[in-house]
Amino acid sequence: MTERIKEIKEYQWEKRHHKARQPLPETLCYRDPGLSDTLRSALRTKQALDAEQPFLFPGEYIAFTRTLPNLPFLYDEGEWADITSTHFIHESGNVSNLSPDYEAVLQHGLLYFRERLGDGELHKATRITIDALLSLTARYAAAAREAGDEELATVLDRVPAQGARTFREALQSLRILHYAMWCEGDYHNTLGRFDQYMMPYLADDLQAGRETEESALELVEAFFLACNRDSDLYPGMQQGDNGQSMVLGGMTRDGADGYNLLTGLCLDACGELMLIDPKINLRVNKNTPLWVYEKGTRLTRLGLGFPQYQNDDVVIPGLVRLGYAEGDARDYAVAACWEFIIPGKGMEIPNIGALPFANIVDEAIRFDLKDCTDMQALKEKVRQRIFDSVAAAMAERKNLYIIPSPFLSLFFEGCMDSGRDISLGCRYNNWGLHGTGLAPAADMLAAVEQKVFEEGLPVDTLLAALEADFVGYEELHESLKYHSPKMGNDEDRVDALACWLLESFAEAVSGHKNERGGILRAGTGSAMYYIFHANELGATADGREAGVPLPANYAPSLNIRLNGPVSLIKSFTKPDLEKTINGGPLTVEFSDRVFAQEESITKVAQLVQLFVLRGGHQIQLNTVNRERLLDAQRHPEKYRNLIVRVWGWSGYFVELDKCYQDHIIQRTQLNV
Repeated sequence: MTERIKEIKEYQWEKRHHKARQPLPETLCYRDPGLSDTLRSALRTKQALDAEQPFLFPGEYIAFTRTLPNLPFLYDEGEWADITSTHFIHESGNVSNLSPDYEAVLQHGLLYFRERLGDGELHKATRITIDALLSLTARYAAAAREAGDEELATVLDRVPAQGARTFREALQSLRILHYAMWCEGDYHNTLGRFDQYMMPYLADDLQAGRETEESALELVEAFFLACNRDSDLYPGMQQGDNGQSMVLGGMTRDGADGYNLLTGLCLDACGELMLIDPKINLRVNKNTPLWVYEKGTRLTRLGLGFPQYQNDDVVIPGLVRLGYAEGDARDYAVAACWEFIIPGKGMEIPNIGALPFANIVDEAIRFDLKDCTDMQALKEKVRQRIFDSVAAAMAERKNLYIIPSPFLSLFFEGCMDSGRDISLGCRYNNWGLHGTGLAPAADMLAAVEQKVFEEGLPVDTLLAALEADFVGYEELHESLKYHSPKMGNDEDRVDALACWLLESFAEAVSGHKNERGGILRAGTGSAMYYIFHANELGATADGREAGVPLPANYAPSLNIRLNGPVSLIKSFTKPDLEKTINGGPLTVEFSDRVFAQEESITKVAQLVQLFVLRGGHQIQLNTVNRERLLDAQRHPEKYRNLIVRVWGWSGYFVELDKCYQDHIIQRTQLNV
């Protein structure tokens, strides 16, 4: 890390730029009942960009810092109440969790597209936002020139109005475009396949002698610092949940290997900076050499919670199976957490709900088990509940409304040509359901099969024990918790039940069409539902006590006795994961003691490689220290920079709500 980058990082870490933050404008000029929603959105964006004041860091490389911390809402309370009374609203109602296609705008510049806009409503709205953004850029250029930074001013004179010619111009243009999306109200804006669309600029600079690998790394680090500059203003469920994900490597649209020099520079930059953004996703396949996994594992050792790995050998055919064009499937990116989406072609909602596996199986045991004479009968009851849950989720999600985003529409296929805002759809309009608590659900079924149908445990005794949270049933509790099969220990009995549950989920979503003509995708992720769904559960037949959280994502139940990492990998690669390709990683927790020896890098890398070779779809590894986490709860002021993986994102431990901190601490008992 150069001295210049160190100084920028220190300035930013000390939050000196926060002094420039200012209150919201008092006059909300866009709240005119006579305006369409699309024009309202554009005028709100213009008001926000007009109110922004240029703020430059000392030694600035990549400019643009938010000074207006919050956006006023597009509607007043009465208007929003009218909309929500007749529409389904996903999350906040804004466009989110998409991967824009930055390539064309970086190449041609905003003026190129502005000149091609017509007189339609979307075109008028997009023109308003482009003009406001270029006005702010001109003010930044003037501020840089006044500060004596002619080099930065020259870059800002060029981009994003014109097409980028150099790597630095492309990075600066991307920063401004990405910044403006947040100012429009869009959130969880991903950075997509950064090393693919940015590498041509770097390659040209290297060939022309304008940059070296060392200077290019400095520019990448400056851009990454800019990603962290305002990330506290973009929280989802928690600080750090901001969707600034980046995909590296992987197959290109023409079938080539996309790992390149910039891929490695991005991994190096993350290792030097040790910040939470951008969240790195590394695409791999059966031919990926071990040294790539080792490079990723060096980041894992630092405790950053990334990279998260995606297996092209499973994801691409899985997406093709769902109807994606092969070229698009090869070009997949990752949404805010892990869901697979197509840059510039999808208005997909990959997190529209979740199937609660554990809750469904628990309900079947509590309400149906008495009527079941064998395991097959119980499985039929569970299967019907899965189908009913999927149907209910679809029935609840009707008449979707999403707030228009005319600026973001510029980055999506066909929107400008058709005059159709991205909020109304794109080529792919699919929805995704997470699958929460798979391992506990399989563990419950395996326990019932063994204890009730094989060993003769009376159903009434089991139900009474659950109702009592095992108080007075300590021997049965011990047997269920520690002496019944558990997913993660390579036991075919329970793993087969997990495979069956996922197959049932995939079949349940098959054939469903949403109101936009899209399909429903099944997945293995959990998002925040591992907290929500656990709150609705009492004690369960796998020996889990009431109040114990479910595992995050595709992972074993908490507090089980794992046989080891290889058994864990074997269990979680038995299902046909192409069928549940909405996404959701196997999440593995390592004690930092694992990395005491240098050779551990290779061993952990080989474990990830094994997962990929066995047909796993996604895997994400965490390195944690239980004692440090506990001390951080007691003394948060000492651990401001302690990074942890929460579910699909990394954040600062001391900024999380206690329920998420506690879950992470509890997961450390699963260290492998």
